[in-house]
Amino acid sequence: MSIPEVSRRVSVNESSIRYWIKRAKEGGLSNGREQKPVTAEQMEVARLRREVAELKMEREILKKAAAYFAKESLRGTRS
Repeated sequence: MSIPEVSRRVSVNESSIRYWIKRAKEGGLSNGREQKPVTAEQMEVARLRREVAELKMEREILKKAAAYFAKESLRGTRS
């Protein structure tokens, strides 16, 4: 994923993401605890959680759009 795309998806400034990447490559980012390697399964779970969250958001948008258009079509039939 490109930095601009990540920036849009997580609503964080591009310069912050670039800084975090630079720090991570230098080994300068830490959560204060010992870092454990991330397993492939953990990465997959994280990816699926993001996908589920995105799909839920899209579903809510579609529900609102359907309600809006249904309301508009009712207005058009009331002459």
